[in-house]
Amino acid sequence: MKGAAPAGPGSLDAWLTCRDGIRLVSRIWSPPGDGPWPVLLMRQPYGRAIASTVTYAHPSWYAAHGFLVVVQDVRGQGDSEGAFGGFAQEARDGADTLRWARQLEGSNGRLGCYGFSYQGVTQLLSDAPEAMPDCLAPAMAGCDERLHWASSGGAHWWSLGLGWGLQLAAQRCRRDGDGAGWAAIRQSLASGTFPTEGAALLKRHDPEGMAQRWLALDPAVPEAWPRHEPQPGIWQRPMLLIGGWHDPHLEGVLDLWSRSRQGGGRPLLRIGAWSHLQWGGGLDRLQLAFFRHHLQDAPPDPELQIPVALQDSRSGTWQAIQADAGHDTAGGSVAQQRCTWGLHTDGLACQDSQGSQLVPLDGSGPSREAQPTAATTVTLVHDPWRPVPGRGGHLGLDAGPCERDDLDGRGDVACFSSAPLVAPLRLIGRPLLQIPVAADQPGFDLCAALAVVEANGRTVRQLCTGVARHLGSGCREARAREVRFQPLLATLKAGERLRLSVAAAAWPQIAVNPGSGEPPLGPVGPGHRVITLTLATATATLELEPCFGEKAGANCGDLVPPP
Repeated sequence: MKGAAPAGPGSLDAWLTCRDGIRLVSRIWSPPGDGPWPVLLMRQPYGRAIASTVTYAHPSWYAAHGFLVVVQDVRGQGDSEGAFGGFAQEARDGADTLRWARQLEGSNGRLGCYGFSYQGVTQLLSDAPEAMPDCLAPAMAGCDERLHWASSGGAHWWSLGLGWGLQLAAQRCRRDGDGAGWAAIRQSLASGTFPTEGAALLKRHDPEGMAQRWLALDPAVPEAWPRHEPQPGIWQRPMLLIGGWHDPHLEGVLDLWSRSRQGGGRPLLRIGAWSHLQWGGGLDRLQLAFFRHHLQDAPPDPELQIPVALQDSRSGTWQAIQADAGHDTAGGSVAQQRCTWGLHTDGLACQDSQGSQLVPLDGSGPSREAQPTAATTVTLVHDPWRPVPGRGGHLGLDAGPCERDDLDGRGDVACFSSAPLVAPLRLIGRPLLQIPVAADQPGFDLCAALAVVEANGRTVRQLCTGVARHLGSGCREARAREVRFQPLLATLKAGERLRLSVAAAAWPQIAVNPGSGEPPLGPVGPGHRVITLTLATATATLELEPCFGEKAGANCGDLVPPP
């Protein structure tokens, strides 16, 4: 390839000169033979030699199937020139790269994009309507920096945001020849001390970086945050969207899916029981079939006929969903059941994890009014000296399902459990807790978890989590508060129980609320206050909101096994 230099077995490095004179380097893997071939492009900030092999097959595997695979170091990262500016730089550089890649020696002019996380965003952005991929496969990404990258429920992603920001800061130290800075960051991450000291390291070693900019913005002020807009024509392009139930960017993937459908596209959606880095074998075969169909004119694989397929996070089985249909593909209607629960307590929900109840409000169980209620409130005391740990879920470094029976046994966690199920219960959708809460301080957090209590009554397996941050004088008033959970698909067995747990901290997934009304931006300090919360259960509800059409909810969603 003219102008390219050997980079290792089967690959070459080639340079692109952008419109402003900055040069970007890409590694290229070519198929055997003479070509020409369609191009698969990934643009990433972590080093082109890695090529996201933590989740994808190596580029040589795709090259062996007839694709010219190009993996680029974005501006200011790896060996590319320039200063790294984050997502804001990618529309311009993306358009330049697409024009260049289509004209590479060996290219037939057809081009698809793939990649997850940052690499998902780079597929979507271009500053020219004619410079777009023919098809694309964004995974675990979104366009809103506030909602899809940095915060949930008004709270910054603390450990995730710091961990990612420090990774980029270490790369900057490497480029600048700052070995001491690199070592300090690496030691902090390896020892697990970065949640307490990482903010200072980030400010010292990457003061203009994306993560540092996010920490300076208030998640409660949407207009202050960047939201990146793809070219309108991208929504009609063939698109394979990949997400994970335990990935923090799932809401971004669902937003892309919704916008593509609204824009006239027919995107494919796959959500696995995965975290950000653990994909359980991945989707390379499906992704290959997708690109072969759209770039090599191969007949469509049967699985490409399924618009939406979801993996049950408990059973591991994959199921297809007809998002817009009123009946499933087998022709049988699926009735919606058990979509809303009330909360019943005798006032001891924090002391007895077994005593307080989730009561179905759809007529399938005793009404809330029929319960022998001795109390309508629960008092929860948050002591910042021993904040409730965040565990698993989508915001943890240990993301995914986990056991939480020890957490539910704490006196600062309120628990509400259903009666043992008489039949399997499938939960699909986005759980929403609505509950009146008053605090004795001008700041508090609500950190909730949904879990399954297994039939033995001892094992408690967490399914999903949600957080909500409240600041200001209104915290002292008994107002209705909402906690939106990570979406889920999970089937509970007969004899098991559904449990809702509510706490006032999830450290270090989110920073501990100081209770002063000031935004939390660090670990617990001497100024943090004890916070007493009063949870009013009489009108509280837990319900499932649809994610995949109006039919979604508990025991509904038109699910059938894929062919």
